[in-house]
Amino acid sequence: KIIVLFNNKKFGTYKVQTFLIIIIMNSFINVSNILPRIPDVKFPEPISFTMNRGDVWTFYGPNGSGKSTTISCILGLLKYDKGEVKVFGQPMDASSYESKKNIGVVLQNVAVFEELNVEENIDYFCGLYITDKKLRKQYVDEAIEFAGLEEFRKFIPKKLSGGLLRRLNIACGIAHKPKLIFMDEPTVAVDPQSRNKILEGIVELNKQGATIVYTSHYMEEVEQICTRIAIMDQGKNLAIGTKEQLKDMIKTGETIQAEILDLSDEIMEEVKGLPHVYKVEYVDNHLKVHYTKGQRNLVRLIDFFKDKNIQFGRVYSELPTLNDVFLEITGKELRD
Repeated sequence: KIIVLFNNKKFGTYKVQTFLIIIIMNSFINVSNILPRIPDVKFPEPISFTMNRGDVWTFYGPNGSGKSTTISCILGLLKYDKGEVKVFGQPMDASSYESKKNIGVVLQNVAVFEELNVEENIDYFCGLYITDKKLRKQYVDEAIEFAGLEEFRKFIPKKLSGGLLRRLNIACGIAHKPKLIFMDEPTVAVDPQSRNKILEGIVELNKQGATIVYTSHYMEEVEQICTRIAIMDQGKNLAIGTKEQLKDMIKTGETIQAEILDLSDEIMEEVKGLPHVYKVEYVDNHLKVHYTKGQRNLVRLIDFFKDKNIQFGRVYSELPTLNDVFLEITGKELRD
């Protein structure tokens, strides 16, 4: 982002227009051609990407695809054989303490002290970064309110439900108000109400200015809250973009399904000849028509049924999901 400021100054009989160019760097994380160093594991190619200020970024892929390894490199927890990682414009390594003060980490495995209550846990983790007692008390109270834990201040962790424990884990990770927050599957194994509360909280943190790196196996979460998505598999960044950009990369633009009791081979061939159709399936009285791009596909198909006097039941259209994108790009199903 570039801002140009103009100013007219007079030097004797001459008026001179001067200007100042201010460059505001929006990038929070720059990863340039890194090759992570892991015993007995070889990354097939270097990894590169840039995360911008205000992004809600996710790495999406199966276990073993390189998500956690990449995050560990960003945090300076794992060495790499070549390349460079910069966070907040500064090189990141294990001793980058000043940068790490502005980073919050929420691990998948809950990491709190069993002997401390909710308020004491949050106060401890906040105190690692905020030494002023008055300010720390304010931040702790705000984190408790943010996580919806007001009624549970004096509860020890073993008295909390799974959802409340996850929310405590998040409160401990974000109480010091970091600019950059890493969240590793924070909604795993929680009830729907807590899951919704966590997702709403992530959106609110982003609105307050935090840049968030989020991992999840739930595609609906990724579609709901993430602004940038990196699809990874076998140590490769296969695609990076917004969800709209990723969906535009694949062949499927729309899938229409219709309930039809009987469909002849001749009619199937005619359906295949409709505009933008590239694949037709008919299984258990369900017709599935796959389209590339194009408009009015649904209207055109229904008109075709009417013209051929084909009796049909429910008809519905589906746009591609991120799961469709992943399967088409990788050519295989998701792994556990």
